[in-house]
Amino acid sequence: MAQRSSFSLKHSLASTGYFFLVAGISLFPVGTEQAGVSALEASSSVAVKGTWRGASFPVENFQGYTSPFGYRRSPDGSSNQEFHRGLDMAAPQGSYIRNWWTGKIVEVSDNTACGTSIVVKSGEWEHIYCHMEGYVEKKDGQKYLSDRSGGIQLAEGQIIPAGARIGRVGMTGRTTGPHLHWGLKYSGQYVDPALVLRAMYAEQVKYSSVPGDAR
Repeated sequence: MAQRSSFSLKHSLASTGYFFLVAGISLFPVGTEQAGVSALEASSSVAVKGTWRGASFPVENFQGYTSPFGYRRSPDGSSNQEFHRGLDMAAPQGSYIRNWWTGKIVEVSDNTACGTSIVVKSGEWEHIYCHMEGYVEKKDGQKYLSDRSGGIQLAEGQIIPAGARIGRVGMTGRTTGPHLHWGLKYSGQYVDPALVLRAMYAEQVKYSSVPGDAR
């Protein structure tokens, strides 16, 4: 049984110089993406009830955050600005990626700038994982994400528990180095993953102080 990687959350937020970002009120730029703020606020009762403890930090061997959610300079070296719809997490190539929340695989793909990727739907949430190792193959009308070297083969429609290994960090698609691009949507609106990690961290701190708490 895969061990959940939420144990690394405190280190990954507090020890990388990124905590000052996730501790902010909002990281959304002004514009249509700001709708994601209200989406997360509307679901704040989830965090209050403590159910964020069921979530998993999405990557092993985490090294640091390399690109936050929001407008940024294009990584191709040009001066163009683009909206980055996720959070980039650096890790050595081949590091395992963990499923953030129990859900159903609704898409596997390997033909976009996202590279080899997977989308998992958990209720109103969708979580997107990009630039993974492996490729998509079809068999008897079924689509699979296959990374045989990593021991991964996942099918569209499959239910995946939180914390399960769902792939490995790669360099497929448009990328300048090995990392996981992690995107989140709530009710169809993109949400800053840093805000979610902040809620997860708050729950971890709260419940780690309770004697006998089983995490």
